[in-house]
Amino acid sequence: MDLFDYMREQKQEKESPLASRLRPAKLEEVVGQQHIIGKDKLLYRAILADKLSSIIFYGPPGTGKTTLAKVIANTTSAEFTQINATSAGKKDMEEVVRQAKDSQGMYGKKTILFIDEIHRFHKGQQDYLLPFVEDGTVILIGATTENPYFEVNGALLSRSVIFELKPLTKEDIRAILLKAVNDQEKGMGSYHARIDEEALNFLADAANGDARAALTAIELGILTTPRAEDGQIHITLEVASECIQKRVVQYDKSGDNHYDNVSAFIKSMRGSDPDAAVYYLAKMLYAGEDIKFIARRIMICASEDVGNADPQALTVAVSAAQAVERIGMPEAQIILSQAVTYIAGAPKSNAACLAIQRAMETVKNTRTNPVPVHLQDSHYPGARKLGHGKGYLYAHDFPNHYVKQQYLPEGLQDVKFYEPVEHGYEKQICAYLKFLREE
Repeated sequence: MDLFDYMREQKQEKESPLASRLRPAKLEEVVGQQHIIGKDKLLYRAILADKLSSIIFYGPPGTGKTTLAKVIANTTSAEFTQINATSAGKKDMEEVVRQAKDSQGMYGKKTILFIDEIHRFHKGQQDYLLPFVEDGTVILIGATTENPYFEVNGALLSRSVIFELKPLTKEDIRAILLKAVNDQEKGMGSYHARIDEEALNFLADAANGDARAALTAIELGILTTPRAEDGQIHITLEVASECIQKRVVQYDKSGDNHYDNVSAFIKSMRGSDPDAAVYYLAKMLYAGEDIKFIARRIMICASEDVGNADPQALTVAVSAAQAVERIGMPEAQIILSQAVTYIAGAPKSNAACLAIQRAMETVKNTRTNPVPVHLQDSHYPGARKLGHGKGYLYAHDFPNHYVKQQYLPEGLQDVKFYEPVEHGYEKQICAYLKFLREE
């Protein structure tokens, strides 16, 4: 590298985006992801020992996949090569493999190949890499936002260790933002900016675990906000909202406002108002509420408030919960909306909920009598000698597959816990049970 190349590189580094300048160079500087890079974890030990095998980083944008790859590049003795699957082709990979063979043959050095967005490679491109990963010509590090079990060839997966990166926590984002504002060397400390506490919390929340989004917003805010009379740049809540292009919503995920919105959401579904239910759903999603939390509330409502008036409601809710976990935002909002509007529009019954509450209360407050002898298990040796199962009537041997006999213990035989309503599908259950009892 000559003087001009060095100066050009230094200029690019100074003018590069804040997210790039703040990228950690060492493991100790990485924020978050302690479940995989904590000091007692496999990846931490492998990086420090320079004993990496092929790995795949999987997680949402802005969680540190490229950062960890760069940290590995700075700590390993191996050659490090990076390509992006959105623009690289087979010729690029052939050149990497050729250089890797030369490096291994001439200098005994391994080559780490980092492929960003590896899910963009089609099957043929992934297959091309396989023999060189297998024989150790290259150590593969793949990064993907998509589930690798769906998007990466099984043969590559079987030769790689998969590490899932989680969205950064609010506290992680806060720490990164504070460093960005105050760091004189890599950050924007020389601008003498101050960020209000509520603006800091808002950006940490609105970024939704994406450090890059938070850093882009704070950089834009500092560069475009005029200095105040005190000579400082003040990043207020209003400035933060403009910079991340997200309106401030009164929704504190740890305060009363959170519980008020969740309560209104559930009560709107229970009250058969799909418009209100979707509004509160949108408000929660906009404020960055955890979609898994929302899905759990929908499942509970499907059973507690719809119940057997429409047994399909729980199936819809459970399917929605599984789908949003696999798909993620933003598409998950469509699935949640479908489940919410279905449940809000379904006939309602809390009979199943009341049944278990009454039964639990009875178990808690009454003497526990034994199971009737004719219902007791008679399959183990000696049970019949004790009279277990004697007199039991097998329902399928009788008309309508029903025969009247005592199922509840003595003293409770006339108690009714489940009282289906004359509404929705439960109306049919009600009629059927009445028919059996009359028979």
